[in-house]
Amino acid sequence: MKKIFFASLFLSFNINFAQEIIKKDSLGNLKKENIKFNYKQLIIPTAFIAYGVIGIESDALKGVNLDIRNEVTENIDKKITIDDFSQYAPALSVYALNFLGIQGKNNLRDRSIILATSYLIMGTTTSGLKKLTKIERPDGSGFNSFPSGHTATAFAGAEFLWQEYKDVSIWYGISGYVVATGTGFFRIYNNKHWLTDVAAGAGIGILSTKIAYWVFPYVNKHIFKTNKNISTGMIAPFYNGNQVGLGMILNLK
Repeated sequence: MKKIFFASLFLSFNINFAQEIIKKDSLGNLKKENIKFNYKQLIIPTAFIAYGVIGIESDALKGVNLDIRNEVTENIDKKITIDDFSQYAPALSVYALNFLGIQGKNNLRDRSIILATSYLIMGTTTSGLKKLTKIERPDGSGFNSFPSGHTATAFAGAEFLWQEYKDVSIWYGISGYVVATGTGFFRIYNNKHWLTDVAAGAGIGILSTKIAYWVFPYVNKHIFKTNKNISTGMIAPFYNGNQVGLGMILNLK
């Protein structure tokens, strides 16, 4: 189990680095600032993605992957499928907190556009890489292992939760990253992904949401300029017996 513990530590390592400085005014009140491009914000997600990509050809990292898979298959009999649902928990938390009256950075319309943009970037990237790399899953169930889509979804949501509520309380953002890390861990635990798959998925998820915030002013101005208001909206996961997904319904005025 030492290898699995190592994997958990590796994934949770990003929590300390994902935090951004929250500035205060002269009275000590938190100041909200729109996220702007900063190359330093690329370091952590890029490092995760690089680890995953290097692991495709690196014998050393392949060895780590195999050691972890052997630990999983030898010592764990019962699989826990909570990762099918926990991947959506961080993003849904943003809407749940707002429903409870805890206001985040953006209104319903803007945050929904940002989340949709993030998921579009993340989904396109993960699907394209799966088809391109054709890495076999640890359990042999398919050749679409790299990167982990569940992990990418979870970390995209965690970064979304962080950006929306870090000025209210950093613990909201940290909790999102804890859930995302757990999702990645269970993908390994359930023998569905290699550590390199999960690391790359985490990086892609974080980077997708950061990009979504960076491009939001342009997207809002040029694509959604005619839709100034949303009267109602709902976002929720779905499961039809075979597929798990996230649905979004927006009622535009």
